[in-house]
Amino acid sequence: MNHVPKRHLLTRLWATALLATLGLSSAQAADNDYPNKPVTVIVAYAPGGQGDVFARLVSDKLSTIYKQAVVVDNKPGVSGTVGTRIAAKSKNDGYTLFLGQTGEITVNRVLMKDLGYDPMKELVPVVLIGNAPLVMLAPADAPYNTVAEFIQMARAKPGEFSYGSVGAGTPGHLSAVALALGAKLNMVHVPYKGVGPLMSDLMAGRLQAFFSSASAAMPQIKGGKLKALGVTTTRRMNSLPNVPTVAEAGLPGFSYTLWGGLFAPAGTPAEVIERLNRDVNSVLAMPEIRSRLESDNVAVPKNTPAEFADYVRSEAVKFEKLIKDADLKLEQ
Repeated sequence: MNHVPKRHLLTRLWATALLATLGLSSAQAADNDYPNKPVTVIVAYAPGGQGDVFARLVSDKLSTIYKQAVVVDNKPGVSGTVGTRIAAKSKNDGYTLFLGQTGEITVNRVLMKDLGYDPMKELVPVVLIGNAPLVMLAPADAPYNTVAEFIQMARAKPGEFSYGSVGAGTPGHLSAVALALGAKLNMVHVPYKGVGPLMSDLMAGRLQAFFSSASAAMPQIKGGKLKALGVTTTRRMNSLPNVPTVAEAGLPGFSYTLWGGLFAPAGTPAEVIERLNRDVNSVLAMPEIRSRLESDNVAVPKNTPAEFADYVRSEAVKFEKLIKDADLKLEQ
């Protein structure tokens, strides 16, 4: 048996401890040094949607915390694929982030062919910001006032009712697909490039319905320009207590939400992801931010990167099943 002299053993132990300390210090240095220049948060849709609201709420507060500009960059187009592709191919140094939502992360990869990227592999979850209900909207003067009445009239006019969305594969589109599948309706999907033009056509009666984010819906409802038929969560919204859920209208288990969170290009340093997760969670815990989100029934659960990743995977399974059951094809 070989015996290591005591002085050599002590030297080895000291060296091991020093290396460990240096490794820890370098990680802490990277954490403390981030960010040392402006950070960009890409949003794959035009301003005004729920994802844009999430991004701006968080970026404004992070700018103050970091004493660096955290800038929202809207890159709309092709159901969110334009902005998602840019984010997925960005440098993985933590200075380009992505506000990813249901459609961009879990749906487009199934619904569209030859994307040129895989968001489930090329973007890593950082933190879930919020999980929002959708509101089924109709023109203010529509002859139906409930989801049940809408279903009854749509069944009587197969192929004549149309609904809008901000693109194929978005939560608004898939909620309408789930409604049509569950209620056995034949409706026409009309995709738009932004919420503004869609809302204008809905108000004018050129569309019969739209599953909207709560943030975009509330001003139109309060202004009497549109009416709410139902909400897509299992519980009613705090701000619309008299509007029933779609599940209450006769489609048990109907639950589709619009979630949004920060993602980073794969390979982004773990310490940067942990720093962002910690800081965004602290922003979401601020009373004014929590109050603003919860007023629209947006859930803001504290979460780790691992917990957010698990949630994203479960959502991917859910929407893959819906797309298969509906035999949904991409509308060009």
